[in-house]
Amino acid sequence: MRRIGVVVNPVAGMGGRVGLKGTDGKVAEAVERGATPRAPDRAVEALESLARHADEELDLFAAGGSMGADEAGAAGFEPTAVYEPTGGAKSAGVDDPPETTAEDTRAAVTEFAERDVDLVLFVGGDGTAVDVATALDDVEAPDESVEETPMLGVPAGVKVYSSVFAVSPRDAGRIAATFERVEDREINDIDEDAYRGGAVETELRGVRPVPVSEELQSSKQLGGGSVETLAEGFVRDIDPETTYVLGPGSTVGAIKERLGFEGSPLGVDVWRAAPEGVEADSYHEPATPAGELLARDATEAEILDALEGPAVVVVSPIGGQGFVFGRGNDQISPAVIERCDLEVVASRRKLDDLNVLRVDTDDADLDESLRGWLKARVGRFERRMMKVV
Repeated sequence: MRRIGVVVNPVAGMGGRVGLKGTDGKVAEAVERGATPRAPDRAVEALESLARHADEELDLFAAGGSMGADEAGAAGFEPTAVYEPTGGAKSAGVDDPPETTAEDTRAAVTEFAERDVDLVLFVGGDGTAVDVATALDDVEAPDESVEETPMLGVPAGVKVYSSVFAVSPRDAGRIAATFERVEDREINDIDEDAYRGGAVETELRGVRPVPVSEELQSSKQLGGGSVETLAEGFVRDIDPETTYVLGPGSTVGAIKERLGFEGSPLGVDVWRAAPEGVEADSYHEPATPAGELLARDATEAEILDALEGPAVVVVSPIGGQGFVFGRGNDQISPAVIERCDLEVVASRRKLDDLNVLRVDTDDADLDESLRGWLKARVGRFERRMMKVV
């Protein structure tokens, strides 16, 4: 019998589509901006996958209410609730989000460890991963003879830099049901306030055993090469009167700079090219097309409001992971993607380190439609075929 402990951070990822780049300390603001919980649905998807792939009886333990028990019940399980959140076990709601804390996560994981679970399956982002690892370390540290408990993440946060997460909720369920070996992997986190200000400050917060699988994401790589010629080529091909939804990151940032405006380094900006025949003013370099910045650091709603006529989403995959959608750019929602054409840009060096590209939009049908081969721009004129899986 496989024993699994399940804990959900029910507010993880709520800040993504409303432009907050994280939810730590921002739940109330996220709700005010119209955010809705995404973690509970992703938890149910992972647990349904767990049930489908299990070839032995499962003994499921969960934190109470919206921190695991509700989602497990929705997936068809009858879990043993081992901890009730201090703020109550109510379900996540738009107007009244659950009052849960990092202390609740750690307390629930401590209960799992004391029941000798074979795996802690958690749903959240990097902050949740840190809380799970901290609790396990605290339980195991006094007795070095205790075998370390593996952990596995279902990605639901805005930022997912750690390598303890499965690629998707369905992958997480399958891995949890079938894994046979574990390996040590890194847990990283960033300063969200610095992140919102445009600085990525990562810190290694721990190393824990994780099930071995090809469907685990890598730690995010922050390095990159020159993308000057790529940006020049993109600008050369700008279509008049087309709206461009420009994603986060340094590669797309080079395009924003080439277009003549200071974009949001880690947010999404919306820019529209001027009609043909309108020349750039003297502020721009001669080769820079005229246009208008419609929204800087835009939310999903602001992006949709700005879309008019032909539109293109411009994104660059995360180095080392290959995600085009679903990591750090949740503002580019399924509704936005379905309204636009797609342009993927990346340096040769970045793509050299990636076998495939990945998508995780929260919309299974859309993910499926995006899978296949595409031409990613890698230079002024050059493109490279990459497969989206």
